[in-house]
Amino acid sequence: MKIIVDADASPVKKEIISIAQKFSLPVLLVMSIAHHSFEELPNHVETIYVEKGADRADFKIVQLAKKGDVVVTQDYGLASLLLPKKCWVIHHLAYEYTNQNINGLLEQRHFSAIERNAGYRTKGPRALTKENRDQFKVFFEEWLIKNLNLPN
Repeated sequence: MKIIVDADASPVKKEIISIAQKFSLPVLLVMSIAHHSFEELPNHVETIYVEKGADRADFKIVQLAKKGDVVVTQDYGLASLLLPKKCWVIHHLAYEYTNQNINGLLEQRHFSAIERNAGYRTKGPRALTKENRDQFKVFFEEWLIKNLNLPN
């Protein structure tokens, strides 16, 4: 089991890395070469870079993800591809994607796209606040303990 992060746009990479280190869990960051960094990361973190292009990181994540892996992404489409693989999929706004909520999320995304294509202006996601970050940290740690049977 590993934690895979859709790292191109993830605002909670540092939080994930820190919490994973606490439980000695491996982390895999998947991102476009356009986001290459020379930042030194802890030993439990591996980075895979993919070529620039739409959905390249998503396709790589789908290829790499195995049953029981935990994937953190804000991409509903990617989440919908990972759920049938029996991966756990988490959003950085502190909720889990499930077979019960994914269709509604995809429909919401679809209707927003229709509105944008018709010329309506839709709001993008809000910037992540410190409160959102703190909420994610608590949620993610508690989620790992509960679902992976980790010690407190």
